[in-house]
Amino acid sequence: MMPQAMKLFRPSLCVLVAGLLSCPVVCAAAGTAAGNAGASAAEPSAKLTLALDSIREVNLRSDVFFIASDELAGRDTPSEGLKIAARFLRARLERLGWQPGAEQGYFYRWDLDSTAVDVAASQVELTRKVGDKQETAVLQLGKDYWVGRGSGRLEQPLEGTLVFGGDASKEALEKVAAEGKWVLVLDSGKDLREARRSLGRAGARGLLVIPPADYKGESYEKRFAGDLENLTKGSYQLARASDDRPQRSPAVSSVYLGAEAKQRLLGLLGVKESELATAVLELNVRETRPATNAGGKLQMENVCGYWPGSDPVLSKEVIILSAHYDHVGVGRKGIYNGADDNGSGTCGLLAVAEALTHMGPLRRSVLIMWVSGEEKGLWGSEAWNAKPWLPEGCKAVANINIDMIGRNAPDKLLITPTAEHKSYSFLTRVAESVAPLEGFPKLTSADEYWQRSDHYNFVKAGIPACFLFADVHEDYHQPTDDAEKLDYDKIRRVSRVVVRMLDVLQKDKLDDF
Repeated sequence: MMPQAMKLFRPSLCVLVAGLLSCPVVCAAAGTAAGNAGASAAEPSAKLTLALDSIREVNLRSDVFFIASDELAGRDTPSEGLKIAARFLRARLERLGWQPGAEQGYFYRWDLDSTAVDVAASQVELTRKVGDKQETAVLQLGKDYWVGRGSGRLEQPLEGTLVFGGDASKEALEKVAAEGKWVLVLDSGKDLREARRSLGRAGARGLLVIPPADYKGESYEKRFAGDLENLTKGSYQLARASDDRPQRSPAVSSVYLGAEAKQRLLGLLGVKESELATAVLELNVRETRPATNAGGKLQMENVCGYWPGSDPVLSKEVIILSAHYDHVGVGRKGIYNGADDNGSGTCGLLAVAEALTHMGPLRRSVLIMWVSGEEKGLWGSEAWNAKPWLPEGCKAVANINIDMIGRNAPDKLLITPTAEHKSYSFLTRVAESVAPLEGFPKLTSADEYWQRSDHYNFVKAGIPACFLFADVHEDYHQPTDDAEKLDYDKIRRVSRVVVRMLDVLQKDKLDDF
């Protein structure tokens, strides 16, 4: 716990703070002269004071203890705990009177591509035609065959005729005309990743792997049990247009036939294992591995609220406040509650949302956005910026992003971009001007974190942004990042910095700082 003497702006000082804020000199320093058009200097000061005083430690504490509770199981993307958190945030916005900030309500929905596989519907068909006669063997995933590590769903069935590739060595595969083919290889027990990449570059459909007669390894049922479980669970990636997907080295499917399925294969071919190298393999292979849900998509949610401005012209300019509300879920060590990362920023934004209800409409509009998928690669903010939604005629003019604001020294607060950064803008200058009023005498550099939180996607979309951050600590991404360890007075003061910034950012020209 922090020594009492070091705590700033404690509740016992509220009367003194309110009195100081009513002084015209201090009001000017805090930027409060930039109130609604036509209002007196005293009116916006009174509103700002009311808004600031509404941000209380006790409220922040109760919100964080819910968001970072074990019952939400670390708010992984995706998870039921994340859904509960989203509905909690939506309910608070509704209660506070914020308008929906997305096209169809408070949820801006975006898609994940799911690799989860419908194991029951997955199969391999082996078909041989001899004249007018056709013989087919249908093999079931998890019973007759298994697929290699790193496999996921198939967008389309993989089909081709069969050729023999020996032991899958580089020398053996160089002799194979693999384009459009399934390549039958004997399992030597070695890693086949390089073989898959090589065959992928050659245009092959896949590897069909069988255990040789002298195979001494673990049964495929045991060997691939974990991989089968992972197929059922699946993994996720942000759904992007095909042109925007990261380029990866080509690879092919790898299918491992169990001992009984191997015999069915040899029976269809009409050859012995020892004859595979010289036989003509007249066989068609077709693998089907569909997703568990239609299209392999899973819908995620950013939670968005809209606070319309009062100025007929400036209300079309929108300041976006953002924080990610997801964390990393459950791991081997237990539940990763993410109280600081980013329960602190999540609940700080809630406090700001409530403060604006006391302050009333600003000249410019405000969009408050809790994004999901930050921990997986800034997915939620990337999705929004790829297809932004604002009320008709509005445009985003700034983004203030907060993340991990509840730990470390009480007067420590970092920002990016700094004056040394190429993206330094009016936002940092405004933050630097108001932060000392909340006990942060000098904002230090977070430039090394420039690409590590959601502000980065707004900047890439051409929207000026700044990032407020109190730095990492020993509990970062550990199950020990719990609500009991946060400095709620610090969260309160950072939240007040954001409110003060909003107040200053109501001048006629944003870059006039």
